[in-house]
Amino acid sequence: EPGLPAGKSSAVLGKKHCVLVGVTGSVAALKLPLLIQELLKITELEVKVITTERAKHFYNAQEIPVTLYSDEDEWQLWRGRSDPVLHIELRRWADLMLVAPLDANTLAKLANGICDNLLTCVVRAWDLSKPLLFCPAMNTAMWKHPITAKQVEQLKGFGYTEIPCVVKKLVCGDEGQ
Repeated sequence: EPGLPAGKSSAVLGKKHCVLVGVTGSVAALKLPLLIQELLKITELEVKVITTERAKHFYNAQEIPVTLYSDEDEWQLWRGRSDPVLHIELRRWADLMLVAPLDANTLAKLANGICDNLLTCVVRAWDLSKPLLFCPAMNTAMWKHPITAKQVEQLKGFGYTEIPCVVKKLVCGDEGQ
């Protein structure tokens, strides 16, 4: 790292890198506990999660060993003018944001600037000098729809980084991206 002696890293000096994970309502949200488990193996990371309401259907919150935020947290935190605004506090806290999985619905919202929940508000307020990675996850038929490519390109145009889909057998039994 610039400014540090050779062989030293910010982790050695006690600096944790703050990763904010957004999870949306794709069936791929089943893998959230595994994703968090793997991220926590990296000792230099501090991890927090923002979930959409639809994502909650696919995992057990008791299996998530980090702070988990949802829409209700935003509204419970703020009572008056001087109170912190959660979506702003989270974007300030994070060094990097990872949206995994990014379902078709939230992809459309982000591409069009819609911010109607905690996750989309954080992304709309995101500091574009920091990395934001997104992992699209949807049925192959949805992925192949012409609007999807346009929406993915829109996010990339904002400076976000796509982590591409893989080809595999999907939960519904279809095979494809």
